[in-house]
Amino acid sequence: MYTVIKRMEISASHFLNLSYSSKCEQLHGHNWIITVYCRSYELDENGMVVDFSHIKKVVKDQLDHKHLNDVLPFNPTAENIAQWICSQVSHCFKVEVSESEGNTAIYEKD
Repeated sequence: MYTVIKRMEISASHFLNLSYSSKCEQLHGHNWIITVYCRSYELDENGMVVDFSHIKKVVKDQLDHKHLNDVLPFNPTAENIAQWICSQVSHCFKVEVSESEGNTAIYEKD
């Protein structure tokens, strides 16, 4: 089994639509740390699980310096963002999304 891990930082704003009162309902931003985990039993024709630059392109091109409520079709919680990234990257099985030190959401495929 081969595993590749790509860690990157993006800056993005968002606000949350919540069923309770919270300061997170107000527009705010984070320097998000996103870690993407991909694995495969076999390598592709280039000797890779997935190209690191492809992972970066999916995440940074779509999310970096963006207002997440405008580019994502769901409430942009860290949990939802982690699941969405995992669905966008080939061979991805796990994504960690940290919106600040000590606040991390992890999505793992079954």
